[in-house]
Amino acid sequence: MKLKSTIATALLFSATAVFAAMPKVGDTAPTFTGQDQDGKPFNLADHVGKKIVLLYFYPKDFTGGCTKEACGFRDRVGDLQTNNVEVIGVSHDTVDSHKKFADENQLNFTLVADPDGKIIAAYDVKIPMMSLSKRVSFLIGLDGKIVHVTDAMSPQAHFNEMKEAIAGLKKP
Repeated sequence: MKLKSTIATALLFSATAVFAAMPKVGDTAPTFTGQDQDGKPFNLADHVGKKIVLLYFYPKDFTGGCTKEACGFRDRVGDLQTNNVEVIGVSHDTVDSHKKFADENQLNFTLVADPDGKIIAAYDVKIPMMSLSKRVSFLIGLDGKIVHVTDAMSPQAHFNEMKEAIAGLKKP
């Protein structure tokens, strides 16, 4: 009987993992650990509650849209910081790739490497049949809950929607 229970539990866990859905507004943001572009440990839980977190996933370093998005967030970091917002980027790329990407584009925020895809899986943002992430941004409030999600290919849509969502946080 114990074996049947173990098998049933394993099947249920597998089904849950396969059918996990991308977090939505109101959900608690999945926490994760990884390494930043400097090879230092990064733990999302250390940032949530201290800052509003703009967590964005992108497909690949050094590609046109991803570079435009990263540089767009770089250019907006000053305004974001005045609103207590911290930008964190995640892709499937390695620490070394992130380091080169950040240096070449003078990025002023954290990039987290996810070469094994665990963070991408936790947020269910993987492009099917590929080892890449979709372009998705999550705005995580001080309480650790997701307050806005942008799921669009256009970097400009991410800038516009996040700006509006952040402005909405300031309203009583």
